[in-house]
Amino acid sequence: MTTTTTHPELKARHRAMWAAGDYARIADELVPDVGRAVADACWIAPGERVLDIGAGTGNAAIPAALAGGVVTASDLTPELLEIGRRRAAEAGLEITWETADAEALPYDDASFDVVLSAIGVMFAPFHRAAAEELLRVTRPGGRIGVASWTPAGFIGQMFAAMKPFAPAPPEGAQPPPLWGEESHVRWLFGDRVRGLRAERRALVVDAFTTGAAFRDAFKASYGPTLVAYRSLGGDAERIAALDRVLADLGDRHLDEGRMSWEYLVVTAQRA
Repeated sequence: MTTTTTHPELKARHRAMWAAGDYARIADELVPDVGRAVADACWIAPGERVLDIGAGTGNAAIPAALAGGVVTASDLTPELLEIGRRRAAEAGLEITWETADAEALPYDDASFDVVLSAIGVMFAPFHRAAAEELLRVTRPGGRIGVASWTPAGFIGQMFAAMKPFAPAPPEGAQPPPLWGEESHVRWLFGDRVRGLRAERRALVVDAFTTGAAFRDAFKASYGPTLVAYRSLGGDAERIAALDRVLADLGDRHLDEGRMSWEYLVVTAQRA
């Protein structure tokens, strides 16, 4: 059982990043289908113990509970969990909501029948540590499901576009969209899983009519984008440059008012 949070100052910054803005809006209006896709891919049976890592406001945890799972939703950011707790209560669902670090989970070995994450665990900066914890808490024969944005997809390209403007990551940290590369996930899980399957899927988004509209929404609501802008201080030239980069990216991916955001769903069984 791991109980010590690693890199406390870094994790405090991550908590603040995801608490900034209005991630609940992103979760509600743009990406709920990703959470449902992961829960469905895990074939959750009534009574199974389920852990959602990086649960946020519950986009995977709530569908898992609707399927009959006994669900624990864990996340580094209490503000997001509180929103999820209210939503689950409104739906009449009993879910345990707990603040937890994906790289140091406070659960015993082999505690869960199903461990899943919908665009959550990918944002833990040290991928090997997060993968080790995910595997540790899954019982032998249990199921794993992880959805992540791909590097080549729209959100992966957005992170690449923001990189020159954002604070440098800590030494040893890996970029989140690497979890969207099948070869990387196979390397992380190694021989500790069997039957690994990876499927690229597309999330269709029709919320934006222009690239500037996309940029403004993420500038106002999405924690990583907010942090990139705040790191520029009052540098008007750099702010304008980031404005252009994000608007141009959005325009390139719009096709008759629709975008396609690629993500990877990985499922496997714990060996």
